[in-house]
Amino acid sequence: MLGFAGTRNWVYLQHIDGAFQRLRRRTFLVLHLILFGLPWLHVGGTPALLLDLPARRLYAFGAIYTATDTVLLLLVLLFLAFSLFFFTSLFGRLWCGYACPQTVFLDAWVRPIERWIEGERTTRIRRDKGGWTWDRIWRKAAKWSLFALAAFVISMTFASYFTPANVLWTGQASAVSYGLVAFFAGAWFLDFTWFREQFCNYLCPYARFQSAMTDDNTLIIAYDPARGDPRGGKTAKLEGRCIECSKCVTGCPQGIDIRNGFQLECITCARCIDACTDVMGRFGHESLIQYTSLAKLAGRKQRFWRPRTVAYAAILSTILLTGAVLVNVRVPFEASVARAPGSLYTIDEDGFVRNTFLLRVANNRPDEPLSFAVTVEGIEQAEVVAPSFELAPEEGRIVPLVVRVPVEAAAARTLPMRVNVDAGTSARTLTTTFKTAGEGVGP
Repeated sequence: MLGFAGTRNWVYLQHIDGAFQRLRRRTFLVLHLILFGLPWLHVGGTPALLLDLPARRLYAFGAIYTATDTVLLLLVLLFLAFSLFFFTSLFGRLWCGYACPQTVFLDAWVRPIERWIEGERTTRIRRDKGGWTWDRIWRKAAKWSLFALAAFVISMTFASYFTPANVLWTGQASAVSYGLVAFFAGAWFLDFTWFREQFCNYLCPYARFQSAMTDDNTLIIAYDPARGDPRGGKTAKLEGRCIECSKCVTGCPQGIDIRNGFQLECITCARCIDACTDVMGRFGHESLIQYTSLAKLAGRKQRFWRPRTVAYAAILSTILLTGAVLVNVRVPFEASVARAPGSLYTIDEDGFVRNTFLLRVANNRPDEPLSFAVTVEGIEQAEVVAPSFELAPEEGRIVPLVVRVPVEAAAARTLPMRVNVDAGTSARTLTTTFKTAGEGVGP
């Protein structure tokens, strides 16, 4: 956090425990199990979640999505965006305090390591002000070594969502994959050792546009000045006012003073609530800092449903319904047709005009072969030379497709036609054109 002189004030975080911190640790555990376990989990013989960029395929819980499913990707992105809007309008930056990878890794990895090696807040401050003694040097070296190891493990885990985990962790992946791992490990290491809360304060766009998605009814963390002020004094403990212990400040990972009102930097991690609950509870009073809303602080009723949240909920419902329909009608294979290079058409000796096409078909099912039959519609008297064929799971093939039409039936130079690719339970219809020399032109 920047001080009044424009220089950074290093945040020496005081360890805080309490009900909300225990809830956060449980949430972190679940998120870690998902993050580190999902790359190793397989569903139907394929990775549970893997984006294979070279193959342009997404494996998601037994299904395979390809470049032809970009409309589904668009719906997923829209759903995530409007979910963010909806969630933020209701709960503010609760995501930042409980589920953001930046927060999760700092609180679950970095700060416990730092406290274990360098001690509590006052000890760290004293040691850092004491110059580069041997005691300080070895502790910094040990801490940074563990940070580097954590950064490497996290980067390898994220990369496992783009390269199969069993390939990546056994040294069989490409040099590009390991180069990206090294790059992101370096970025995480820089974040762990130096950048930290500055990412939330200055780089993360979420903090910048959250004000456009919140209102007086949005959940925030706030200090109650009606109960807490005036601060300090001999009777503060008896009257339940703020005793100026400053634990809400020294325990804040963003280095802010929540008593100064709602601030952009607050990530709603509730450390200040647990700190104040502990201190005020010793004197028989409730915490002066709570999860609340500006409406409640002003004495008004907090409303859950309002035009903003209704609009977001309606949009999310529409996206979900559209996605469900598209997934339900989605066929489990890809198919495309293109004219074979070399010539537009050939006139055979038996009086037929012949066009040759290349039919590209790919089976997207991970565990079941598909049998295909090809027919043509739209041109009378057309003969189709296309053998039936079968594709193994995830197999792709280019199949020659020959269409012949009698010269007398080829009245126009271009005849529209439809190619039907039938896999039994599902089918695709492709459109293309049949080229001829026109009526009256012979071989």
